[in-house]
Amino acid sequence: MKRTKKSRKSTKGKKKPRAVATKTPPSNHSIEVRGSGIHGRGVFATRPIRKGQRIIEYAGRRISWKVAIDMPPTDPKNTNHTKFFGLDDGKVIDPSVGGNESQWINHSCAPNCETDEIRNRIYVVALRNLKKGEELFYDYRLEVEGRRTKKLERDFACYCGAPNCRGTMLEPVE
Repeated sequence: MKRTKKSRKSTKGKKKPRAVATKTPPSNHSIEVRGSGIHGRGVFATRPIRKGQRIIEYAGRRISWKVAIDMPPTDPKNTNHTKFFGLDDGKVIDPSVGGNESQWINHSCAPNCETDEIRNRIYVVALRNLKKGEELFYDYRLEVEGRRTKKLERDFACYCGAPNCRGTMLEPVE
């Protein structure tokens, strides 16, 4: 999320500055994206992070589920790969436009972070103290429409390696 300071200087009689498209800057200096032993890229702590600390907002444009479903897959080799994050109001965050490092946080069945929705914004929060160099994870708990099958569970396989791994990124069966 890009934050700007509002100037209190008078703009009376001055030209208004033009909006300029910029690449989303790194959101903070406590994390970085790099290769992960779990899956592709991951997000790692660059300094210790305290339990309960809000680390980053899951940023991106807001779209409807219909628009999200109609979009081409982000990875044509893996059509089930998604970076969309559903909100309680029925919208979806699409990090491909205006997103940040949060889109690279991987899933784990034994997460060290969780997500918290506040006023239709998603924040990643540390569940415990994190050490410098530690990869950040949260439990995706993916919800799918229709019947849950073994094939669907395999399509969304989990490779976190946690002792309590469910074998899938889908939400746990109650």
